[in-house]
Amino acid sequence: MVGAGRVVVGLLVLGLGAAVGTAGTVETAGAATPDASAASAPTASAPRAAAPQAAALKADASGASVPGASAFGVSASKARARDPFGTWTGTWEAAPSGTVPAHPGASFRNVVHVSVGGGAARVRLTNRLGTAPLRLDAVTVALRESGADAVPGSMRAVTFAGVTAVTIPAGEDLVSDPVPLAVPDGADLLVTVHTPGDSGPATYHRAAGQTNYRAPQGNRAADEDGAAYTATTTSWYYVTGVDVLDAQAAGSVVALGDSLTDGNGSTLDANHRWPDRLAERLATLPSYRRLGVLNAGISGNRLLRDDVGPSGLSRLDADALSRSGVRVLIVLEGINDIKGVPNATDPGAFEDAYRTLVARAHAHGIRVIGATLTPYGGAGAFTAAREAVRQKVNTFIRGGGPFDGIVDFDAAVRDPAQPQRILPGYDSGDHLHFNDAGMRALAEAVDLTALG
Repeated sequence: MVGAGRVVVGLLVLGLGAAVGTAGTVETAGAATPDASAASAPTASAPRAAAPQAAALKADASGASVPGASAFGVSASKARARDPFGTWTGTWEAAPSGTVPAHPGASFRNVVHVSVGGGAARVRLTNRLGTAPLRLDAVTVALRESGADAVPGSMRAVTFAGVTAVTIPAGEDLVSDPVPLAVPDGADLLVTVHTPGDSGPATYHRAAGQTNYRAPQGNRAADEDGAAYTATTTSWYYVTGVDVLDAQAAGSVVALGDSLTDGNGSTLDANHRWPDRLAERLATLPSYRRLGVLNAGISGNRLLRDDVGPSGLSRLDADALSRSGVRVLIVLEGINDIKGVPNATDPGAFEDAYRTLVARAHAHGIRVIGATLTPYGGAGAFTAAREAVRQKVNTFIRGGGPFDGIVDFDAAVRDPAQPQRILPGYDSGDHLHFNDAGMRALAEAVDLTALG
């Protein structure tokens, strides 16, 4: 299993022909592509900036650009201080969970539901788990109307150091230039990428809980009409995040976890995962208390060891600490370590892992909220011995340990008559995951004052 790759921040410059350094290899606009259909298909060109957004993206008077920054050792606050454009806030995330075979020549249209809006956007793309350089010759972002259709007039080309084609090295992520598009709070965006050739295994997020779209052949990235997108998928391909500029928010909160955070059991296409419900609650607060919400859940993920995706500890920097504007981290992870194969039997290992995680977050000025592990009695992997481990881990979390605060998810969803089980009204049916009502109960258990 590949560990968490380096997240490399693209140079935030708008002029054509600028160098990229280690962020990725840019290609000149109009470079040849092995996809024969690309010549006749719509192609992405320079961004079309509406006047209000163009003003927001005016270059720094000194002409200074933002250096590429590794995910490790560079705090979000320091990165923001160097940004000549303004303050960036993370508004959406999908943590890379694995790879699947590529679809050479295809265009992938990802539907992403943002938490907070802003005057412009930037897109985070990923080849973190890939084994070969990823070549993209067109990337676009637009407001979604319905299905794979964009709101007319909202389609924007995404550039990297001013040009539309880029190659992302294996093991890395890349952040785009600012995209001049006003993004409303709670909007759906379409983030579309075209892969002209076979770049090896595609890094993706498997369990999106969202219908996404694929045009099997041709560069259809700039299509406002989604008719070419004849295939669907419930995974997100190549996109790992969206940031917005100068949001009416004080920063962002990251939810680090497994399938319980990823949203398994909630309704497809409804945005009813508990982090989505948390974003709805935060939306009612004044801007100085509001936070963008980033969902860093991976179905099947473990805290202590790599399994489905890198472990919670090894992906902490890439999926949480390096994201834009992060102020708080909520950690709900460990149940797959307890019930998986091989299973973790030593509560001390969890305690050490939580302490390590908190110390690393604190080094970036990020507060950490520990969440108790929820019940799974009645599920196939349940045993009395494993339940004893869960109870000991929860006792440690409830005691505060190294955390800046706690949220007792266990108490919020357990059946008082059978506390090793989920309350039937919250059970998705497998006795492990939550339905929409259970997801809401988790979100409502979070004390908003504890988030700052």
